[in-house]
Amino acid sequence: MDEVLLRRLTPQVLGVLVRRGADFSAAEDAVQEALVDAWGAWPDDPPRDPKAWLVTAAWRRFLDATRSDVARHRREERVEDEPVPGPVAGHDDTLHLYFLCAHPALTPSSAVALTLRAVGGLTTRQVAQAYLVPESTMAQRISRAKRTVADVRLDRPGDVATVLRVLYLVFNEGYTGDVDLAAEAIRLTRQLTAVLDHPEVAGLLALMLLHHARRAARTAPDGSLVPLAEQDRSRWDVAAITEGVALLQDALARDRLGEYQAQAAVAALHADAPSAAETDWVQVVEWYDELVRLTDNPVVRLNRAVAVGEADGPRAGLAALAAVDPGLPRHRAVAAYLTERDGDPDTAARLYAEAAHLAPTLAERDHLTRQAARLHDRGGP
Repeated sequence: MDEVLLRRLTPQVLGVLVRRGADFSAAEDAVQEALVDAWGAWPDDPPRDPKAWLVTAAWRRFLDATRSDVARHRREERVEDEPVPGPVAGHDDTLHLYFLCAHPALTPSSAVALTLRAVGGLTTRQVAQAYLVPESTMAQRISRAKRTVADVRLDRPGDVATVLRVLYLVFNEGYTGDVDLAAEAIRLTRQLTAVLDHPEVAGLLALMLLHHARRAARTAPDGSLVPLAEQDRSRWDVAAITEGVALLQDALARDRLGEYQAQAAVAALHADAPSAAETDWVQVVEWYDELVRLTDNPVVRLNRAVAVGEADGPRAGLAALAAVDPGLPRHRAVAAYLTERDGDPDTAARLYAEAAHLAPTLAERDHLTRQAARLHDRGGP
């Protein structure tokens, strides 16, 4: 069974049903049932036209559900007769489905869940496992999201920025269950580039590839975090870096700079450097300046302070950090790093310990605790 093919066909089949008159929620349920049917039937009897098979199966499921619901009697009268099985028109509704699933009325978590289910083709169980919540909780979240967008028409341009934000959120979840969300986000973004010619889409895909290229080097065999400066760069994925850089260059050449292109430019500078010491930190700071101009995001300002500390020295980095909200996550970790480089290990050890207490993940907490212990050991009992 080709799971990749099924996931690729899911939004196309869903779009066909919606264009035939099915509301989004009922169509999505019917498609999911057709996918289950495919899992059972295809291994023994693979279809010559998988998309047509799925469309036919999903449409039958939709008609069955419609006819069995007395409360929808009027709607049943409007439903067209079942079409004759055969080749399906090549119309691609994927882009409209992206926009629908990233509707502004949805919360970010609901938009992500609906995108993974309707466009990504994941089951509710898979989405729930990826986000470490009970399947019943995720089912309720997806059902609420589908009700929210049930009456939204697919004939209006959507918000590209919202779609990209949803995909970025998926990517940042990384790997948490039996679904690799980072890889899934790359697959979905690559799919989006095929139907939407936009420099920020290419920029986001470039950013994902450049970050994902370092994945194998980010953790030690014992599972502990390996900071960027200490990573074995021979373990970075050269093919992913090459593709990411090429996508970024093409996007930047269009002279429509956006935040994902700027983030990808920072990642490309890290990927291009033979070592952390040889990174072009001056250019990194310049790109962070662009990001501040584009977004005025406090996290960007925090990362910029680190880059300033590398380019102009730790004192300059601490001065830049002073303008950043101290309540921001990882603020103390950055302060500890810059303070240690500035020659004050006692204060840095205290800051590392405080940062460990506030760390959002267990891996980060362990890493920061080790940094604090290292400085304590260096200073004696």
